[in-house]
Amino acid sequence: MGIVAGLDSSPEFTRIVVCDADTGAVLKQGYAPHPVEGRPSDVDPQAWLLSLGEAAGGGLLEGVQAIGVSAQQNAVVPLDAQGNTVRPALVGGDKRAQVAAADLVDALGGREAWAQAVGCVPQAAQPVTKLRWLNKTEPDAALRTAVLLQAHDWLVWQLLGRPVRRTTDRGGASGTGYWSAATGSYRSDLVELALGHQVMLPEVIGPAEAAGTTPEGLLISAGTGETMAAAFGLGIGLGDAVVSLGASGSVMAVHPEALVDNTGMITSLADATGMHLPVVTTLNAVRTLRGAVEMLGLSDLESLSDLAMKSTPGSHGLVLLPYLEGERTPNLPHTAGTLSGLRRESMKPEHLARAAFEGMLCGLADALDVLRGRGVEVRRVFLLGAAAELSAVQAAAPALFGAQVVVPQPADYAAIGAARQAAWALGVSQGTLDPRTPPMWQGPAAQVLEPGEELAVGQAVRQQFVAVREQMYPGAFR
Repeated sequence: MGIVAGLDSSPEFTRIVVCDADTGAVLKQGYAPHPVEGRPSDVDPQAWLLSLGEAAGGGLLEGVQAIGVSAQQNAVVPLDAQGNTVRPALVGGDKRAQVAAADLVDALGGREAWAQAVGCVPQAAQPVTKLRWLNKTEPDAALRTAVLLQAHDWLVWQLLGRPVRRTTDRGGASGTGYWSAATGSYRSDLVELALGHQVMLPEVIGPAEAAGTTPEGLLISAGTGETMAAAFGLGIGLGDAVVSLGASGSVMAVHPEALVDNTGMITSLADATGMHLPVVTTLNAVRTLRGAVEMLGLSDLESLSDLAMKSTPGSHGLVLLPYLEGERTPNLPHTAGTLSGLRRESMKPEHLARAAFEGMLCGLADALDVLRGRGVEVRRVFLLGAAAELSAVQAAAPALFGAQVVVPQPADYAAIGAARQAAWALGVSQGTLDPRTPPMWQGPAAQVLEPGEELAVGQAVRQQFVAVREQMYPGAFR
């Protein structure tokens, strides 16, 4: 079919990959940082266009027939009736909106009401919460807001020359807090609850549909959020889960239907293929390891991993409940971490190091079990993040997760997913691909780890963790 491009506009940079439309092989790449300092909460979206232009320099897109766009999630761009930005885009974690999140939860009648309405409970970072913050703190800007776009919607609209029609996709819409993955429709009443009035929202188009064609004849696909694009770039399907190791952690899996979770632990997102992508988040992942590094006076995570490998599964009875920043899964916002099982023989640096890894992974296994408990099948776990390369993580993860673990080689999976979406839309427009079946691209190069004979030992370690958790916080997952 030729060549396609995928661009990923992350919080800090734009990355572009040019791929063979049939195989997915990456042919060329471009990169440019956004011209902004640090990671501010307010960003002029023109910065995204400037880095896009720089990343595409040197004729990178020559011969490309279609482009897909992936962009940071939770960014909301408020536009006036003429299509101009009312104020800079609200991006990032945005802790200033925490009070607004609590206000919204109360205004609709509690966590369960939100879970039933849109499959998630408002968090500080979400667009719906940012709208509430805008309404309360910048009422004039809120009043002038006539159109709401997310980052990938705005970029697609710009690439198409700012047409009258504005579009988004199911994946991006599902993260807003005012679109339901279960019903496939907007809840405009929740926009009004947050912003104070109704606005125009982008049309949600199908995964294989094109958003339009540029004046030069370049097809632009629907676009999607970074999470959905990365999942599509990895090629995950039914039976696959992705565990992402950042400072906090997230667990997501492909599922055929939307999951409504009244506790709010599951965020019910849609993916970029027409399926669903339930997500469970933990507040404490790699921050647990970094804390252990400092506590033990080590230099880095690699040193901690090497030290942990001198211990044995179960850490000589030491169990770390890693709820250092409070925790979301289980919902224990005001807790602290707990170190249990201290005996004279367990009071050695290597056992504490091992307990940090096991505590982090058991916390993520708890999140996996939330999905399993709702009927989500997990046969393979894709492990992402720099910490996935650590020997202590790779040694313990398969047995603790109770599944095959796949550690893909580092790559720009969000950009690759965006390119795959572009190839799909291009193939459908040419009549060579089915709108229900995405192009079959080669999977990522990866290391595959099996639980093997360690499975029984790993499950015993899990039980040890669960016993301590139940003792400290009985019924935390009920």
